[in-house]
Amino acid sequence: MKKTLVLGVIAASLFSIGAQAETLRFGMDMNYPPFSKQGADGKPQGFDVDMANALCAAMKATCQIVPQDWDGLIPALNANKFDAIISSMQITPERQKAVDFTNKYYNIASRIITKVGTKVDQNTFKGKKIGVLRASTQEKFAKDYWGKDGASIVAYNKAPESFLDLKAGRVDAVFVDGAVGDQEFLKTANGKGYAFVGPNYSDPKYFGLGAGIAVKKGNKALAERLNKAIAEIRKNGSYKKVQDKYFSFDVYGN
Repeated sequence: MKKTLVLGVIAASLFSIGAQAETLRFGMDMNYPPFSKQGADGKPQGFDVDMANALCAAMKATCQIVPQDWDGLIPALNANKFDAIISSMQITPERQKAVDFTNKYYNIASRIITKVGTKVDQNTFKGKKIGVLRASTQEKFAKDYWGKDGASIVAYNKAPESFLDLKAGRVDAVFVDGAVGDQEFLKTANGKGYAFVGPNYSDPKYFGLGAGIAVKKGNKALAERLNKAIAEIRKNGSYKKVQDKYFSFDVYGN
């Protein structure tokens, strides 16, 4: 009887270990508020963080955020430092050569921030400086659009650094994701006297079809699971709950 009981306890323990949720490791640049930042308590915060947690809940997995500088995200993914990238990475043909993507999980246009009343066209910044995030789609667009007409494109490792230089007059404009520019600069005291000027910039050639989750090339199984999870949280209300915590508009886009 005792032997049977012991065997039963061992079997139950082994089942419990086997039933533990898998851990999904998401690489993320922690310098892109309101999408991602390091909180005062040292823990990751932001839309991308909450979105990762919502997706893991839908997949019944444990979520682990792995901090990584932006320009090292794809190399680190390919070196197996994490399983996927959820870091506001836009789906572009160039990136699709290096990684596979899920469907989009949001789509927000990029905007120029400069002094109120500035008229913006392709020649506006000739001889002037535009700040961008290094290795971003905004950097590539800015170089091709304003750079070829005489603008100097200044790349930053962290998006907030470009806002500090704009306020200090070290750059004349910043080209950035609209939500980031709005919440992290224009709605702050430093943003007084500045505004979004010109149109929304969303050319698919540069900005793709929105932000997606990147997985290693050929990892279609994980991409498909994440796609199902995106669809599930869109349907069950989890997506809207996360969105409404940070934004007052639909970030999923058309």
